[in-house]
Amino acid sequence: MATRDDSSPEDRLIARFFAPIAIHPGALGLSDDAAFIKPPTGCDLVLTADAIVGGVHFFTDDAAPSVAGKALRVNLSDLAAKGARPLGFLLSLALPKDTGDDWLTGFAEGLRSDAVLFGCPLFGGDTVRISGPIAISIAMFGSVPEGSMVRRAGAKPGDRVFVSGSIGDAALGLDLRKGVAWKLSEPQRQHLMSRYLLPQPRNALAEAVRMHASSAMDVSDGLVGDFAKLCRASGVAADIEAEKVPRSNAAKAVLAAEPAMGETALTGGDDYEIICTVPAAKAESFRATAQAARVAVTEIGEIKAGEGARFIGPDGKPLTFKRASFSHF
Repeated sequence: MATRDDSSPEDRLIARFFAPIAIHPGALGLSDDAAFIKPPTGCDLVLTADAIVGGVHFFTDDAAPSVAGKALRVNLSDLAAKGARPLGFLLSLALPKDTGDDWLTGFAEGLRSDAVLFGCPLFGGDTVRISGPIAISIAMFGSVPEGSMVRRAGAKPGDRVFVSGSIGDAALGLDLRKGVAWKLSEPQRQHLMSRYLLPQPRNALAEAVRMHASSAMDVSDGLVGDFAKLCRASGVAADIEAEKVPRSNAAKAVLAAEPAMGETALTGGDDYEIICTVPAAKAESFRATAQAARVAVTEIGEIKAGEGARFIGPDGKPLTFKRASFSHF
């Protein structure tokens, strides 16, 4: 997002919509080809990147501020699961030719609001024109005390499995957005729709995860598939009690009306909760620290020796799924 020619349309776009978000001195007001940042003393940098594309990760008629928020928050969720504090981000924005100033104004407002809320200013990036739908790519960086980043690998037999928040809301909200009609109250509908539209990354839980968890990752593509990835990385097995997986009241209402949606809730994407494993001796401290951070956590199972994560139904038998998680490929 460097400014090379003050008269170019791209430079005017950057100066108007994005330079006000680049408040860190190292961003150089987006006037250079690069930016700089000094990691906090005694800390490692934690890097992550995610992209969202119109028609795939959001609807093209979704409000621009919420699109900006989603783009930023899916990356914030990755940092939270690593126990990291956000420091800033880079933005690459690919815009169709018919993208107008009204959309850009809303997008910049949403981006600025969340950049302030989560303490992660813009440092630079790029803008290009494309013939396809809007595509937004964010590279985010955060920090952790040296050697303390929480990885997927690290779970051990006997560790307790915890998940934050509630699972399945976003997948059910997507179905509502597509026109599925369930008999829900308006607050229940709005809850599910908002959970799909605008994730709630659990950055308030990051320190508790870093202090207690042996492994962690965020749930972006579905609890069943994502937790299987964690177990593979750690070389362990797990038994998860499906009935203990936390549900919102809105999700419970859907599942009561249509029990078959239980699979969608467990395997659908966009939850952006944290799944982590905690040694048994640290479990109570983790609960207390999470409560102090005002983030709900629920124990749903235990790590075992072996391979593979089993989700156990109320009859004591392992559940089977048509598809473990969302996949682009």
